Amino acid sequence: MRIGAHVDSTDPLAEAAARSADTVQFFLSDPQGWKAPKPREDAELLRAAEVDLYVHAPYVINVATLNNRIRIPSRKLLLAHANAAAAVGAKGLIVHGGHVNAGDDLAVGFDNWRKTFAYAADSGGFGVPVLIENTAGGENACARRLDALARLWDAIGDHEVGFCLDTCHAYAGGEELLGLVDRVKAITGRIDLVHANNSKGGFNSGQDRHDNLDGGTIEPELLVAVIRAAGAPVVVETPGGVPGQAADIEFLRQQLGTESPAA
Repeated sequence: MRIGAHVDSTDPLAEAAARSADTVQFFLSDPQGWKAPKPREDAELLRAAEVDLYVHAPYVINVATLNNRIRIPSRKLLLAHANAAAAVGAKGLIVHGGHVNAGDDLAVGFDNWRKTFAYAADSGGFGVPVLIENTAGGENACARRLDALARLWDAIGDHEVGFCLDTCHAYAGGEELLGLVDRVKAITGRIDLVHANNSKGGFNSGQDRHDNLDGGTIEPELLVAVIRAAGAPVVVETPGGVPGQAADIEFLRQQLGTESPAA
């Protein structure tokens, strides 16, 4: 099992080494902005690295919304980030499931996801697996609760898409962690990546506030059980910089019986 962390994008390989991580996740541009990513001078080095790379799309992307001033730029930006992620050899591009506004028909949001994959196909494809991530809040979200996730997967149909399971988001979003992996796989057939995070907020709080694995409101043993059951690569998005994330990575390795890259 490959275990790593979300890191600063300036030098992801140095950040991986500092944490003894064998996978890293990073942004390719401002996560709160609409600018397309620029080509990276270290792209060849990143492609050749033994560290597995994942890219997280900007938070502003919402391809589900009925607001075409957000939906259309979101499609274009998602495709731009997918192409840029492919250029650095990333194994996947993670994007939040998005939402519709209050009073809008959620079914249209699911169909907008279908149209996003059709748009990408008409433009030559994403070039990298797109991993939709479950989210913590919102009553009109496409991927907060599993009943919505099932409708989303039905709408996407045969398009090649993966799933990223965030443990904090699931718990804060109101999904019991016990047996969660089986329930998710019954819908998606797969879990491609786990965002391993404890939660500062309580169950069903809707709060997207990550904590270190041995802190927060989720029992650490339950987090480990979910991660073990998922059997997918793991990225911690926890606070504390290098020391905090390195401790979380080491905690998981000890609990799961895996070795560090230097072992």
